[in-house]
Amino acid sequence: MSVSFIAAERPAASLRWRCRSVRFVPLLCTMSLPLALGGCQLAVFSPAGPVGEAERTILLDALAIMLAIVVPTLVAILAFAWWFRASNVRARRLPTWAYSGRLELVVWSIPALVVFFLGGIAWIGSHLLDPARPLESSVKPLEVEVVSLDWKWLFIYPGERVGSVNRLIVPAGVPLHFRITSASVFNVFFVPRLGSEIYSMYGMTSQLNLQADRPGTYPGLSAHFSGDGFSDMSFDVEAVAPDEFSAWVTLARASGPELDDAAYRGLLKQSSNVKPYTYRTVERGLFDAIVLQRLPPGEGPQEN
Repeated sequence: MSVSFIAAERPAASLRWRCRSVRFVPLLCTMSLPLALGGCQLAVFSPAGPVGEAERTILLDALAIMLAIVVPTLVAILAFAWWFRASNVRARRLPTWAYSGRLELVVWSIPALVVFFLGGIAWIGSHLLDPARPLESSVKPLEVEVVSLDWKWLFIYPGERVGSVNRLIVPAGVPLHFRITSASVFNVFFVPRLGSEIYSMYGMTSQLNLQADRPGTYPGLSAHFSGDGFSDMSFDVEAVAPDEFSAWVTLARASGPELDDAAYRGLLKQSSNVKPYTYRTVERGLFDAIVLQRLPPGEGPQEN
């Protein structure tokens, strides 16, 4: 008898232990959530320019519209489950209920309004935030030409005739007009705190208008996988005062190599984790020569 009693007791004890362990799962998930989110960056929600600010507004407006239906739905689910519980004798149950026109009107009108408002926000925002649309400003925009290579970024200042690799110096408060292309594979230019990302494609030119409202360092990155060195294909946008930008241009013109046809062909070789450096002068029309494919493309993916 004692043997059978012990044998019957063990499964029950094991079951109680499992039930207790299951109750700890939500607690463990809740405690681990901050750790899981620790590596996430909320740069999009901390904009430093007008484009990023407008995009954040669109995201928050869309979130508010969606929560307007999500929150009441979740509350209604809990309320229905509580009211129609088995122990509530006051709950009125209608097992033969089949149709209600008023209920159908509510069920369909609320989602229709949500889609209408979300569509309106997306429609208006997509036009106002057209990447090629110039920003409203009394200040003349700074022209910057961008070339994505394997695996680095080349920035050319055509008005200043200087260039930079993996480092973009811009004056704060001045609109920036980017012309972007790729010397190799498909890529994406993105500075999260300044605004919209846009594609860079070989043989094509993309336009993007951004602005940094205040001085600071804003990380930029490649937002599209482009090969082995993709993870190191990042750069910093350093927004400085206009006089500091002029001083940087003067310093760049005084040192560094010259970016001509031969130097550009050297840039086409694949390299990763390249430290920033500048070119004291840039050959005129180099960017257009890249776009028009007068210069050879990058090496591209290599077969193992």
